[in-house]
Amino acid sequence: MITSVFFDVGETIVDESREYGTWADWLGVPRHTFSAVFGAVIARGLDYRETFQVFRPGFDLTQERQRRAAAGQPESFTEDDLYPDARPCLAALRASGLHVGLAGNQTARAETILRALDLPVDVIGTSDGWGVEKPSPAFFNRVATEAGCPADQVLYVGDRLDNDIRPAQEAGIPTALVRRGPWGHILDDTAISDRCLFHLDSLTELPDLIRRHNESTA
Repeated sequence: MITSVFFDVGETIVDESREYGTWADWLGVPRHTFSAVFGAVIARGLDYRETFQVFRPGFDLTQERQRRAAAGQPESFTEDDLYPDARPCLAALRASGLHVGLAGNQTARAETILRALDLPVDVIGTSDGWGVEKPSPAFFNRVATEAGCPADQVLYVGDRLDNDIRPAQEAGIPTALVRRGPWGHILDDTAISDRCLFHLDSLTELPDLIRRHNESTA
């Protein structure tokens, strides 16, 4: 049975399109050009941060984040950037008695924003806060620890086969792949995706899928 559900953050519950657009603005390049290069980098299996190097060789993301903050243009997101199905899904899962958490590669600032949104979750964990980032096995071991149950009773929901799904599976955690955002539409590896417990086009489907799964295993 599934007793705990953890979600990735970026492009799983938070639509990052607007934020990527602000990075294009910061770099002084057209947004559609930035998006095109971003997609090409992902399709080649490279780290998304390589996108910045195309436009500004030697780009240091940590330093540029600090520069943006100092200029009054920090990375940020609001309730409006949540995918419309995110909050209702989290609420429905929690109301059904499941332990619900968020766990993603996010900055300390993003963690503060997530907490301020007062989402219906029991745990919020970020790479900055935990001191370890995906796809490290230690990250998913921490997810299982925070879930408070055996790894095979946790479901991890993410949009990335490389950073979310594969390492979670390797940690013995069942997975659900949501097909949205650049990674969800560009990356494809059937050897990984075929091992997912669920394939989602929307988080709206998830509470009922878990309910039926748990009933079938009771």
